[in-house]
Amino acid sequence: MRPRRAVAGFDSATAMLRRLASFDAAVRTGRIVRGDPTGAGNPNLAGDAKAADPDRAEYADQGPASADRDPGDPGPGTRVLAAAATAANRIPRGAKERLYSASGWAEAVPRRRVAEIDSDDLAEWVAGHYRGGRSDVAFVGSADGALVHLAAALGAPWLPQTLLIPVRRHGVPPEDGSKDLDRMRSTGEALVRRNPDWRLHHMHDPVQDRLMIAHMCYFRVKWLRLPEAYRAFLRATLPRGGTLVVSDCALRTPTTAVGERYVFQHGGFGGATQDELRHGGPRVRAHLRAQGSDYRRFVAPEPDGEHPEAEWGFAPELMGDLAELARREGWRLVRLRHDEPGSLSPAVADLYRDHYRRRGVPPNRLLVETFMLVEPYWALRTGAVPYWAVFNTEPAQRALATYLDRSPGFEEIRLGLFSHGVDSVGLAGSVDWAGVLERATKVGTFLGTDPGRYPRDFAVLFRFRRDLARVRGRRPLPDPLSWEEVAEALAGKPGVDVIPEHA
Repeated sequence: MRPRRAVAGFDSATAMLRRLASFDAAVRTGRIVRGDPTGAGNPNLAGDAKAADPDRAEYADQGPASADRDPGDPGPGTRVLAAAATAANRIPRGAKERLYSASGWAEAVPRRRVAEIDSDDLAEWVAGHYRGGRSDVAFVGSADGALVHLAAALGAPWLPQTLLIPVRRHGVPPEDGSKDLDRMRSTGEALVRRNPDWRLHHMHDPVQDRLMIAHMCYFRVKWLRLPEAYRAFLRATLPRGGTLVVSDCALRTPTTAVGERYVFQHGGFGGATQDELRHGGPRVRAHLRAQGSDYRRFVAPEPDGEHPEAEWGFAPELMGDLAELARREGWRLVRLRHDEPGSLSPAVADLYRDHYRRRGVPPNRLLVETFMLVEPYWALRTGAVPYWAVFNTEPAQRALATYLDRSPGFEEIRLGLFSHGVDSVGLAGSVDWAGVLERATKVGTFLGTDPGRYPRDFAVLFRFRRDLARVRGRRPLPDPLSWEEVAEALAGKPGVDVIPEHA
């Protein structure tokens, strides 16, 4: 099975990979130029490209050319999702939710074909998003929106450890993780047998993924050994003396052992507590009543252990291969440890603010992104300080408020809210997020977001980048930072550790 058909286009890791890789490709092919005073691109380009209006400068979402199809292309399933989301905003709520769920199902893998999925093919597909070329720094490991902005500032690529493989199935209530495991266990075992370098994290989140898991299950896979395609890419990218940085999200969560390399995780990192996921409570009962469910609490197998969180956590088994490769190639190996997704966000925002200030760019714009709404090019191009919130939850909103409490005032704050279609447990409402915008001294506005339709504003996935590209006032793209500058800036930040593994 072709990797682009197996991997979810609607997942955090895939979205972040595509945005960073398309930015990297645009720089390496000269479509955009770091340090270009107009930002219009390569001055040697002719015709329409040369005459383009700098304030409308955009870069194509493309990976490297291939014989069959560009791996940076979102794929047919995502195009279906895009069309469905635009239409969904104009129809009644119930029909909107069903359409959103069905369009996600279009991306999922038929169950009978799961055993065809090959980890080496997926690794080649990931590395193939980049055009190639040398860089002094490269990242491997956990997905994180702030990390994507960090990589963009360094001119560095990032290879994810974790991917999401969505698999079609029916007849399982979103509230019942035990039934999901019973129904899909044999399929997961077949995937693990085929791919000995993966651990399968079978994830069932009845809170945030309710609409999607009505018709599919989430198989998140983590590489425990470094695939050959990653090795080859890193060798071609990093020179001797370069720095290999491991994105190490330390978040762990309760799991149930299914097999030697197969665990089940009930719930995800979000607004519901572990106690609510396991035992229910007033907020869970109110949520299920609002959904018209007959359940009064979620059902799941009893956890018997703990593992790195399925979507965000780093599996440390990969460190052995990374250390061996770094020693052989003469690279510095550094572990960038962060407590949980979002821990890097204040530190990276401060890094950008200081970087802008040193370049004479007023650091008075804040761009708040959520989940897969991540735009490294447009943050740099508009001179915006990026702050990534892992999701639209109350804890994420409070973390942003805490950052603003200690940061000098921003004249402009723009905020994009990802919509997942459910008034889920612990979700911060649009009124709560609007309170953040009121802290801007001049302009506070939602970006690509209709607060009246949130959290069912599915078209935000496609309006966010469009509206960000319309923000006035372009800045030249800065030259890349050095890892030494970044390491110094991150040292001592709360929830973040920069740990040299060896010289």
